[in-house]
Amino acid sequence: MAGAAVEELVKKAGGCAVIDGGFATQLEALGADINDPLWSAACLITKPHLIKEVHMQYLEAGADVIISSSYQATIPGFLARGLLMEEAEGLLRTSVQLALEARDEFWKSALRKSKPVYNRALVAASVGSYGAYLADGSEYSGSYGDDITVEKLKDFHRRRLQVLASARPDLVAFEAIPNKMEAQALVELLEEEDIQVPSWICFSSVDGKHLCSGESFEDCLQIINASEKVAIVGVNCTPPQFVEGIIRDFKKQTQKAIAVYPNSGEVWDGRAKRWLPVECFGRKSFDVMAKRWQEAGASLIGGCCRTTPSTIRAVSKALKGRTGHY
Repeated sequence: MAGAAVEELVKKAGGCAVIDGGFATQLEALGADINDPLWSAACLITKPHLIKEVHMQYLEAGADVIISSSYQATIPGFLARGLLMEEAEGLLRTSVQLALEARDEFWKSALRKSKPVYNRALVAASVGSYGAYLADGSEYSGSYGDDITVEKLKDFHRRRLQVLASARPDLVAFEAIPNKMEAQALVELLEEEDIQVPSWICFSSVDGKHLCSGESFEDCLQIINASEKVAIVGVNCTPPQFVEGIIRDFKKQTQKAIAVYPNSGEVWDGRAKRWLPVECFGRKSFDVMAKRWQEAGASLIGGCCRTTPSTIRAVSKALKGRTGHY
């Protein structure tokens, strides 16, 4: 069963596993310059040690799942940089290896403690959308143009998926998928390539009712429900105020585990490439909202853009309490 490892982790975590938080945010805090079409994936070339350090920070904060730095790492993106195909594929593998190394080193040190308070984390290999590769704002609108088809999207994702899965992650995480066509392409691709690593597909939404494209969650969930390769479904890169309602909607429409890891609440302007400040929603803190998300039925909870290890530490404490878990 695809979700056995996930079910086991969720159980060990006390009913809700914690996903890590924003990656690029933390790389910048460590001094990385990610103003680059490859975004945080540029550090795979220039500063891999910083990527491992970010993984370590999230593990220390209590993350049960850490996500690789491959969201914007694509073979065409690396080739456009002048890298050879072997080098591009090597960097994809490196993104998973850095996360696996961090997990294994951290777990070894955690086991030395007299009273272990952590779980052995799972590593999810990140796969960003076609729009993330384009880096033109279409990952936030889901509008890929009339000439893009399911077959073209499968061809775009195929080799990257093969390489990432071969690097032995525990999960494959398809993140911030903005439209139904791409969800269909990914489900078909998992079958065609007979990927044995369980996966999750998380959508992005700007209104809490639809994907970024305006299409309904219901149509996408029907596609995913028919797939035995997809163990988890959810949303990420979405405003936090919509998440509780999304979970309740998903619970009515799927038996799969639900993952949510929204943004901090700030809004990204894809064209200007900058963060717009949080509007005053009078919102509760992220960790208080996370508790509500758990109560609504989410099995995996973390943060996306602009969340930090301190966010994840607060979420971990809120979800796991002080009963021997972190």
